[in-house]
Amino acid sequence: MATGDTSVSICNKSLLYLGAEAITSFTDGTLSGNACSVIYNDVKRATMSMYAWSFTIKKIQLNKEVATPVSEWSNQFAFPNDMLSNVPRAVRTSSSAGAPTTTDWEVGQSSTGTAVLLTNYDTIYIDYQKEVSETLMPHHFVQLLAYQLAWHLAEVLTDQTAKAEFWRNIALGSPSEGFRGGYFRQAVFIDSAGQTPSSIQDYLLTDVR
Repeated sequence: MATGDTSVSICNKSLLYLGAEAITSFTDGTLSGNACSVIYNDVKRATMSMYAWSFTIKKIQLNKEVATPVSEWSNQFAFPNDMLSNVPRAVRTSSSAGAPTTTDWEVGQSSTGTAVLLTNYDTIYIDYQKEVSETLMPHHFVQLLAYQLAWHLAEVLTDQTAKAEFWRNIALGSPSEGFRGGYFRQAVFIDSAGQTPSSIQDYLLTDVR
């Protein structure tokens, strides 16, 4: 379920954990507001990129560009504007149910410097992660993001490295867990109900490594 939160309400949850005063906006002139305005978007995108959260996955047919790539590939396809990173989760040549993925592609650059998908196929469909607004984030992700923000805000607002380490461990676990523990692990397994078995396996294999 989406929580209907905002960037300010999520930051205020983190500030509450740190014993700091709530903010009214990122531009309210307070130290907390200024700190949140600097780090919020980076922490949000980094937390989204940590795992293939089910609520971020989108399927789309890519638009084939007229330009011909200067490489061994014959076609290039533009990525969507809302893509979280220029790395597709899956690439297929058909939109049919159960269509297999293909590995005959790579990410390259167009003549203008933008990232494109290069392949010899004429039609391409991808699964990718999109950046999602706060109102559409489920509770388990909002909670993880609040813990992540508490970690990054702690030293700035409290001048205590021990408090920053405490919230890092709450969010991601200890170094011995490869920072794949803490609430992150719980959020992943909550989210896995909306994932395919292969996505869950990908996480478990990464966790072991």
